[in-house]
Amino acid sequence: MKPPLDKLLAEIRELEQLVSEKIQQTQSKLTFDLDRGRAVFSPEIKKRHRAQARQVWKTIWESPFLMILTAPVIYSLIIPLALLDLFVSVYQWICFPVYHVPRVRRSEYVVIDRHLLSYLNVIEKLNCVYCGYGNGVLAYASEISARTEQYWCPIKHAKLSKGCHTRQCLFCDFGDADGFRREYATLREQFQDIEAEDLNSVPGTSTEVTTALKP
Repeated sequence: MKPPLDKLLAEIRELEQLVSEKIQQTQSKLTFDLDRGRAVFSPEIKKRHRAQARQVWKTIWESPFLMILTAPVIYSLIIPLALLDLFVSVYQWICFPVYHVPRVRRSEYVVIDRHLLSYLNVIEKLNCVYCGYGNGVLAYASEISARTEQYWCPIKHAKLSKGCHTRQCLFCDFGDADGFRREYATLREQFQDIEAEDLNSVPGTSTEVTTALKP
């Protein structure tokens, strides 16, 4: 990995982490503790939450008719989402070891926990589960696709596209035939940043691993 690109990719990951932390920040003091990744509220807070829960009939009654009518269309997407989840999971478990590409951790993308909130009624909890699952699966599949693209086709597009993944900063320039042939084999193996991140996430592993992997 070229030093400038290595530094850029590290900066991108750091910025992504900062954005994630900023999103998680609240304007008031947190009202829960985390126990093994699960939010735990005090009995007093739970009681206050239950008092804020809306009755199901009121949620249905106050919903516009067209919104209710389109609900089956929205939820019909659970079928392709579940199939996508299944197929990309099977794909990476079979193929990534062959390609020597680090697997994507599904648990880091598919997070479902908002249904534990007592101030949500059954319909609201169902909606939250669906949104968490759908967006998580799409992000999970996108990362698998990004790593696959780096292995099979690490070439930048001629046209700037929205939503491009960060691994494209490693790719060869569009039209650079010499660079592609020269760097193709090397780019297929440039996953040190991901491997270092995975190692550093293991308890007791030194953060110096990331530095050691840099050129």
